[in-house]
Amino acid sequence: MRIGELSRRSGASVRSLRYYESRGLISAERSTSGQRHFSEDAVARVETIRRLLTAGLGTVTIADVLPCVADPASQTTVLTQRLINERDKLTEDIEQRIETRDALERLIQQAPQLP
Repeated sequence: MRIGELSRRSGASVRSLRYYESRGLISAERSTSGQRHFSEDAVARVETIRRLLTAGLGTVTIADVLPCVADPASQTTVLTQRLINERDKLTEDIEQRIETRDALERLIQQAPQLP
């Protein structure tokens, strides 16, 4: 499929797809005229990339993780430790956001009521 169709089916912008390709996260075959052609598997891969980005992982970490998604047996102890570290950072970020939300909630409770 061409890049526009991958964009439509995955929800990622064409610009994002080009960026993912430049970072080695996805790959495409090139036609003789230079057009990108992606496999059907690219849709699921892009969706996975987007979920990992939304979770706060960077593209370098994602590049390390993606092979394990396709072949869990390829995961190493070094990668597992990296994933644990990323998870712990996310947990800390979530806890801080909850504290911020709770502080805002207390301020809202104390504020004069709106008409």
